[in-house]
Amino acid sequence: MLYTIGMVLIWIVALGIIYIGVMYLLRNEANAAGFGLPVLPASEARAWWQLKGVRDIASGLVLIPLIFVEPDAVPWVVLVEAMIPIGDMLVILGNRGSRARAFGVHGLTAAMMLIAVALLWLG
Repeated sequence: MLYTIGMVLIWIVALGIIYIGVMYLLRNEANAAGFGLPVLPASEARAWWQLKGVRDIASGLVLIPLIFVEPDAVPWVVLVEAMIPIGDMLVILGNRGSRARAFGVHGLTAAMMLIAVALLWLG
């Protein structure tokens, strides 16, 4: 049962981050404003938002074939990928951005990923 709950969380993370990445490609400014940094980059910096979108899509997509091909590796990959929202959270906090977004979005995502890893290992 713990393993199943962990895998459901992994699917939520994978699909959620793919969705967020797609939104960064389609609605750059709206997503950038919600990231949590104190200053919205100039519209000329649109490519940076799109790069984040590509990063997010790839981060989510890497998990899907792994679930089917090498399920024992999933917790290890998710453990490493949890460094992304942790890093995002630290960048936001280090730049005096929104603490609510840093902890409530990025910190919560990292926590969910780490909980999923623990459930997969315990299950």
